[in-house]
Amino acid sequence: MNSASTGSELYLDLLKKILTNTLHATEPDVDEIQERFVIQFLHHYIQGPAISMLPRCRLDNLQACLTDVIARNIPGDCIETGVWRGGAAIFMRAVLRTYNEADRLVWVADSFEGLPEPDAERFPREAKAYHGAMMRKAFDHLAASLEEVQANFKAFGLLDDNVRFLKGWFKDTLPKAPIERLAVMRLDGDYYESTMDALTNLYDKVSIGGYVIIDDYGEDSWTYCRQAVDEFRKLRGISDPMVQVDRPCFFWRRSA
Repeated sequence: MNSASTGSELYLDLLKKILTNTLHATEPDVDEIQERFVIQFLHHYIQGPAISMLPRCRLDNLQACLTDVIARNIPGDCIETGVWRGGAAIFMRAVLRTYNEADRLVWVADSFEGLPEPDAERFPREAKAYHGAMMRKAFDHLAASLEEVQANFKAFGLLDDNVRFLKGWFKDTLPKAPIERLAVMRLDGDYYESTMDALTNLYDKVSIGGYVIIDDYGEDSWTYCRQAVDEFRKLRGISDPMVQVDRPCFFWRRSA
């Protein structure tokens, strides 16, 4: 490994620690007892300075997917749907700039108003979580404004013309988004409809050999994300194996 590549890896490693507030603290253990994990999560991320809620292993996975499509010349941009304070999208832009990928864009899609209200009849678990005191009072429905996210990009020197923002509900923004091709698609909309909207409108733009990352696939206690993914894959005849990153996060590489 030469000094340039070593410097790049050190930069990306440091960026991960800053984005996740783990430079001087330990990230919450996703495999911890649920009640204890929620308390740790609240204090570390929501009430702390973290810009990303992703544990280190998910950022490592995102980097691996990005560097793989770069190495194999898989065409397309990158997108995250559901960005909170923008950490994962910021990391995407950092990786692309580090590898001098000047022709790839990073699309940042979010309502920038928090999570949408789920249909209580169709998705009772999601509605219960949405209206719960924890989500309303402590998590504020995971809302972060467009201005806050843009300021976070700017703080890292990564707010440039290669970053495009899609503000609004996915059902309104994604069908008309001027995206031509995608190499990496990271879905973190939590809910069934947010996940299905992203898959329905964006999957056909994913290049063969590109990646689809589902942040909440393993979360069955409060969301129907898994159901949306399973239904979509069945409808489209997708048999590419799902690979587990950690308890909730899975991904697959598109082969056809």
